[in-house]
Amino acid sequence: MNGNPPAGRAPLYAAVSERDWQDWRWQQSHRVRSVEVLEELVHLTADERQACESTTEPLPLGISPYYASLMAADDPQCPVRRQAVPTMAELGVVDSEYDDPLAEEENRVAPGLTHRYPDRAMLYTTHQCAVFCRHCNRRRKVGDPTSAPTKADLDAAVRYVAGHPELRDLLVSGGDPLSLSDERLDELLGKLRAIPHLQIIRLATRMPTTLPQRITEELVQRLRRHHPIYVATHFNHLKECTSEAALALNRLADAGFVLANQMVLLKGINEAPAMVREMNQWLLKQRCRPYYIFQCDAARGTHHFRTKVSSGIKIIEGLRGYTSGLAVPHYVVDLPGGGGKVPLIPEYLVKHEGTKLTFRNYEGKLFSYDEGE
Repeated sequence: MNGNPPAGRAPLYAAVSERDWQDWRWQQSHRVRSVEVLEELVHLTADERQACESTTEPLPLGISPYYASLMAADDPQCPVRRQAVPTMAELGVVDSEYDDPLAEEENRVAPGLTHRYPDRAMLYTTHQCAVFCRHCNRRRKVGDPTSAPTKADLDAAVRYVAGHPELRDLLVSGGDPLSLSDERLDELLGKLRAIPHLQIIRLATRMPTTLPQRITEELVQRLRRHHPIYVATHFNHLKECTSEAALALNRLADAGFVLANQMVLLKGINEAPAMVREMNQWLLKQRCRPYYIFQCDAARGTHHFRTKVSSGIKIIEGLRGYTSGLAVPHYVVDLPGGGGKVPLIPEYLVKHEGTKLTFRNYEGKLFSYDEGE
């Protein structure tokens, strides 16, 4: 490993020019894709090395240099490292897991387009990401070049949306749609914005977390022409909340994008209510509203990340009353088989007798309320 890297960089990248480091294309093309490069960044355990060398793992290794620089070299339990580096647990077979846990393919109505809810749909735009997160619920196809939609595929999806006036809200996802060039994104969003009944476009991206250099002034100026655009970010841990990530979020907010975060609850990574509270307060400072905590989907190879539902309830209890309601997201389970999202909340109603209700507050104190006749 090289020495004396600039702040925020692993020693391996000490000699990289600042111009290259800040260039998202350089970051994307220099993702860590081999165990040899990974070993120059962290001291791999035998389990991690074996998983990286496995030929049966469907989700490839891929970590942007920026995100790789957030990993602890000597701690296999580092929350960033655990999200990015494979382990042999991914190869375990669990009967309760699915290749397609949310039945997206079953509800596919055009290439890459899933239409399940009455007024909204989801468009899969690319198989690429800055980081191939190990808990990915689309690990069956993310990172697989054969899953990449063609221009004809995307045009067919746009035609479907245009032909269904009940669709008022479209989630543009992937992979990560911001892996596409400015020009391709501009073209796609322009076609979608030309559909009169499509009121809302949402971009689901992890780039502010895994590759904040992607959020350039040029990008936001192009995309803001297609407002209203909502941006769904994906921060899972306070360690991801860097000055670079803050710049990316504020650049989006300054350009009029509405920001909301979707955290995935991951065992041993982000179960501590105090950490989630601090992360959500940081997000609010960057004008990004904590929106969802997702129970980890039952995608094949992710059983080691899934927590008990009680863990998520405990987090909500550790937020409600202890911080602003703006910092309290919805805790939801996206049901297997395409059942959709259902919210889970702590039970604050203790007793109901006639018109008299007894509640406990966040401190555990009891209060009475009369709902009347």
